[in-house]
Amino acid sequence: MKLSIIILNYNVRYFLDLCLQSVQAAITNLDAEIIVVDNLSADDSCAMVKQKYPNVKLIENKENSGFSKGNNIGVAQAKGEYICILNPDVVVAEDTFSKILKFAEQQEQLGAVACRLIDGSGNYLPESKRNIPVVKVAIQKMIGYAKNYYNNNLQEEEVGETDILVGAFMFLKKEVYNEVNGFDEDYFMYGEDVDLSYKILKAGYQNFYFGETTIIHYKGESTLKDAEYAKRFYGAMQIFYMKHFKSNVVFDTLVWLGIEFAIRFRKASTIELKTINNYAVFTYNEDLSFIKKLPFQAYKVNDVKNIKPNAEVVFDANTLSYKEIIGYFLQLQKNNTHTFKIIPKSSNFIIGSNDSQNRGEILHF
Repeated sequence: MKLSIIILNYNVRYFLDLCLQSVQAAITNLDAEIIVVDNLSADDSCAMVKQKYPNVKLIENKENSGFSKGNNIGVAQAKGEYICILNPDVVVAEDTFSKILKFAEQQEQLGAVACRLIDGSGNYLPESKRNIPVVKVAIQKMIGYAKNYYNNNLQEEEVGETDILVGAFMFLKKEVYNEVNGFDEDYFMYGEDVDLSYKILKAGYQNFYFGETTIIHYKGESTLKDAEYAKRFYGAMQIFYMKHFKSNVVFDTLVWLGIEFAIRFRKASTIELKTINNYAVFTYNEDLSFIKKLPFQAYKVNDVKNIKPNAEVVFDANTLSYKEIIGYFLQLQKNNTHTFKIIPKSSNFIIGSNDSQNRGEILHF
């Protein structure tokens, strides 16, 4: 088998449903498998997978074992030459895996590959490509100055080497993953992607950013920005330094002070909410009866030119490919007055997120 996609899920049933739809469409012509590892979700995620995706391999953990251990469990059962670690709140394009696979097979010292990530508003996520978080850079990040934390030498749509990838999408050979012992289970959540990326570099491989394919990451679903997040994230950074950098009193003090300062004094980022005064449904469906069932009054469009300003645009995945939807996210984001939602195929709900800081919205109809 060529590729195994491992998706670790915890209580995001509807985002997982959308993710699986997009992944299935993206592996139609590939020798690939999908593995969902569920970390004891309290919602009906597992029942949904069994009912709607019988060909997906489902692993139901009896405890929430964290991000690292959960993914390691999935990789252990993967049959693919390549693996892709994928968050459940991600939407991929139909050609995402085929493009990256073609690129990967051309590299001699392939480590891991990342791609271009945008959030639910179409905004680029700079963590798609990052630098090694040495002490100075990490402390700057902790207090809210993140310029040096990200790899700004590569443009969004370029392809090239980068040090650190993001755990929402990591594509690599299974043998490389096993060689560096996969995700370090000392990390429960956050920091494990930095650690794995760095271990791959130290093993002599090259990590890459592949900006020629774009995916959506509804980041707020798996990364809530609260005090608990801050403690876990900065605690993970402390584990990273203890493992990979020479320890001394000055070093340890700087890291400790940086973490404490960040937790106590770092200002939470503020999101300016967009004003929405109309709803557009982008569809090629001639039967518009479903629009009348929506929880808001909407008009149909099949051309972005007909979308009014300050609109919430609902994309119908029954008539649009996910690649087309992602492309429209990028095109309309330049206007910066719109918000976006998706109707997954054969579904009675609308899903999306208007920013990367908070949980998304699910509307049934």
